Amino acid sequence: MRSLLVTLTKNIARVGARHNSSAAGLTILDINDKNGIATLTLNRPPVNGLNLDLLTAINDSLSNVEDNRCKGMILTSSSKTVFSAGLDIMEMYKPDQERLKKFWSTLQEVWLKLYGSGFPTAVAINGHAPAGGCLLSLCCEYRVMLPNFTIGLNETQLGIVAPKWFMASMKNVLPSRIAEMALTQGKMFTTDEALNIGLVDDVVNNKEEAIAKCEEFIGRFKKINPVARALTKQAFRSKDLTELEDTKEQDLQTFLFFVNQPKVQKGLEIYMESLKKKGK
Repeated sequence: MRSLLVTLTKNIARVGARHNSSAAGLTILDINDKNGIATLTLNRPPVNGLNLDLLTAINDSLSNVEDNRCKGMILTSSSKTVFSAGLDIMEMYKPDQERLKKFWSTLQEVWLKLYGSGFPTAVAINGHAPAGGCLLSLCCEYRVMLPNFTIGLNETQLGIVAPKWFMASMKNVLPSRIAEMALTQGKMFTTDEALNIGLVDDVVNNKEEAIAKCEEFIGRFKKINPVARALTKQAFRSKDLTELEDTKEQDLQTFLFFVNQPKVQKGLEIYMESLKKKGK
């Protein structure tokens, strides 16, 4: 696993006020100069589909959070109805093979950075969060959600098997039996259901309250030694992180093989046609 101490010791000092966007404006990173907390906003309308460009922007923003020595990070969305609809199917349908490789490798890197981050992480889930949207939420240490939305890893409903590191993210949050049932059924949980099983930690009425709850969570660590806190967190997650780091190429080749299967391509085509009909 990558060196922890070098990364962690960069997260101690206070930061100044900063605001920046990715080149295409796909992410917006704001750093509060009073509390040192960064807010990373997904900003790819209409549904924050995780294509290569958005994943690259998230990856760069996570590096900026580290480089700016932030006290913690809040992840949220600029959309009022969708946190993130998950992986962009257009990256996988009749794909350019080199771009497909880069797409999955970048997703791996985003997961490793977010799931294994030294700084505290919280997420304000202000919209629906299926599949990859749920994955990003599970990577964070604290989840607060708005009412009347849904969240879950619904890959099996699309005929897709979630990778082991997706599963590990859910098993880190839920009891193993509940996680297994959720994953095998491709279950999408309502906000209330997610709260009842522990998939989210709190429910609030609006985004402003969600951000405030996330700030409150990160504030709990104000008097805790940041290196000790981070090393403890990463000790809990080290097995999952090491497993992907040691098998990144194998995981990539498995993904490429699966996506390029004719049956999978046909399934993606049928799914896209169903989305077009819903949009009419």
